[in-house]
Formats: sequence, structure tokens, C-alpha cells
Amino acid sequence: MTDDQAKGANPTVLAIDIGGSHVKIRSSAGGAEKKVESGKTMTGPAMVAAVKTMAAGLRYDVITMGYPGPVVHSKPLREPVNLGEGWVGFDYAGAFGCPVRIVNDALMQAVGSYRGGRMLFLGLGTGLGAAMIIENVAQPMELAHLPFRKGKSYEHYVSEAYREKKGNHTWRKRVFDVVERLTAALEPDYVVLGGGNVDKLKTLPHRCRRGDNTLAFEGGFRLWTDKSLIA
Repeated sequence: MTDDQAKGANPTVLAIDIGGSHVKIRSSAGGAEKKVESGKTMTGPAMVAAVKTMAAGLRYDVITMGYPGPVVHSKPLREPVNLGEGWVGFDYAGAFGCPVRIVNDALMQAVGSYRGGRMLFLGLGTGLGAAMIIENVAQPMELAHLPFRKGKSYEHYVSEAYREKKGNHTWRKRVFDVVERLTAALEPDYVVLGGGNVDKLKTLPHRCRRGDNTLAFEGGFRLWTDKSLIA
């Protein structure tokens, strides 16, 4: 199946969510999530081999990969910080033998979280992921490394490392501050806070709702099946 054929059909999608600790997969045909540990030894080719092992017996026509780094035109631009090397320039479609769409991992979860209008997605995890969807047009955003305070970036103040160093109370204040500033700048109708650390927030900033990491898979499916979505 070619990319054009998949866009005009209703393909079975295998969504791959790539993280610094695990690589997770799930099929749009149903079934349980499967995962394998990743880490510094997980290269691009090793990821493909691990996914093929996990997906043995599953039928799928196309794949969506949520990649932990910047992506342009379905190609990773930089090697991931928390994984091994060999991701940039690798032929994923050739290795899997089917069409593959690659997007930033924050964008994949954002698409799964989207309920119309203007949505800002912020992923609170090891670092800070960001994406925005405006009237079905999805755009990844590299906001994490913009300067914020004292020469440090937004990501510095909402990262897991900062939370561990300063404690939850100070970290929560910084999260509220960052959300307020980005909301004022980007003017979304609502904000979705996702990522593993959203559970560390007792309350949420104004116009925010909690995300769900499992919605990354739904986003992976929608990137192939939702004809109204532009990404």
C-alpha cells in the first residue's frame, strides 16, 4: 500500500510511541498495548527489530511513529537525547515494508487529545513537549528551548530534573507561570497538559485539562484515518 492509497482507504494503523524508557505499540484494530524497554542502547534499527517482534501476528497497513525530537516532512532532524543513535536518515518505510508517518511525540499525543478549535498541548515529562492545533491544522512547536528566566529555558523550569531538585511546590509554581505566559502569547481556546508529570499537579491552571498518555495511540491512528486533519 502506498501513502496515497492509504490516505484514500481505511487502513489498519500500527502506532509506535517512542520514549526514553520504553517503546510502546498499539494497533487500531484493537488489542492491548505492548512495550519494551528502550534507553541509551535503543538505536533506530534496534527499535524496528523490537517493534517487529512485538507486532508479530498483527496485521497492519501503515505505521505512525511518535519521535522524541524535531521532525520535518516525516524525517527526524536530530538524534534523540535519551536514546541511542542511528535514527536520522534511517529508511523506516523500507525496514517495515509499509508506509510510515513520523511526527514529534508531543504532536501525536496532541492529535489524540484534540476536540476542535484552538488547542495548545504541553507535555510535562523529562523535558517539555509542545504542539498546537488550530481548526484541524496540527503544528509541532519547539518552545522548550526558548529563553524564560535568568538565561534558562522554559524546559529547564518545568523539567523532571528541576522538579527533583526544587521540589513539587516550586515546580508547580513554574508550571503555572509557563502555562500562563504561553497561553497569553498563543491565545488557545484551551490547553491540554499531558506527559508523565501532569499527575504531579494538584490543581490545573485556568482553561487547562489533563491529558492521557494513551491518547498518543489515538493520535497515531487519526493521522492516517481523519481526513479533516492537516498535519
